[in-house]
Amino acid sequence: MAVEFAQRLEGQGLVLDHLGKPDIRGGEIREWERHLRRLARCGHVMAKLSGLVTEADWRAWTPEQIRPYLDVAFECFGYERLMIGSDWPVCTVAADYGRTMRVVSDYLRGRPPQEQDAVLGGNAAQLWRLDEKEKQA
Repeated sequence: MAVEFAQRLEGQGLVLDHLGKPDIRGGEIREWERHLRRLARCGHVMAKLSGLVTEADWRAWTPEQIRPYLDVAFECFGYERLMIGSDWPVCTVAADYGRTMRVVSDYLRGRPPQEQDAVLGGNAAQLWRLDEKEKQA
């Protein structure tokens, strides 16, 4: 349904929240990946890397369990159409804010600064035209 929705709103910037809520806890990735790839073909859709810790086992998740989902996201959307998010305060059922945010920031470690800057804020600022809003204020 998300693909059909996005196709009907071509040209309108859209953001997939929580990376589509993959079943990290259950380890399911294939069906989610198939749908994510279809949605990523819509060039006006971005994805938010948020809410992932709450889709994992709240008490026992590790960054290594989340990494394959991030790999797929980067492969599908590229760094140009991804942005970090926390899902605070909901994320606190599975991790504190710092640990939640480190999942993505640690994943980005070793990538070029341009990619890190884009995912950690640049893409969001561009999408929501935050620079323009600061100039108007």
